[in-house]
Amino acid sequence: MSRFRKSLAVALAATLFLAAAGAAVVSAQSDWKAPAEAKNLKNPVKGVGNAKKSVETNCVSCHGASGKGDGPAAAALPPPKPADWTSARVQSQTDGEIFWKISNGRGAMPPWKHLPDKERWEIVSYIRTLKGK
Repeated sequence: MSRFRKSLAVALAATLFLAAAGAAVVSAQSDWKAPAEAKNLKNPVKGVGNAKKSVETNCVSCHGASGKGDGPAAAALPPPKPADWTSARVQSQTDGEIFWKISNGRGAMPPWKHLPDKERWEIVSYIRTLKGK
């Protein structure tokens, strides 16, 4: 099974679980804010490294190939829907806020703390490359 299909299968299984568990609570959540201490975290990594591969493996099924939140699993997810990484709303967040959200997840988005810090920071850098696309 390809990595993309495996990621898609995991995302769809998570979606079904959330729906069965009463995901309506998730839709009532307010705007997703990282804690104040996360805002000041600085990205210690230069460049995107292997982030494109990490994104293809872990993120594309929900966030889409272009990062617009339109991946194949996104339609089945309960609110809040996957973020559009190209949007001003995401791009205006600090690197630390984005890193914190990747690390901790919310609702249908799982926490990605099991990925090494360097890999998560590279994903933050990759998200920055999508500005205005």
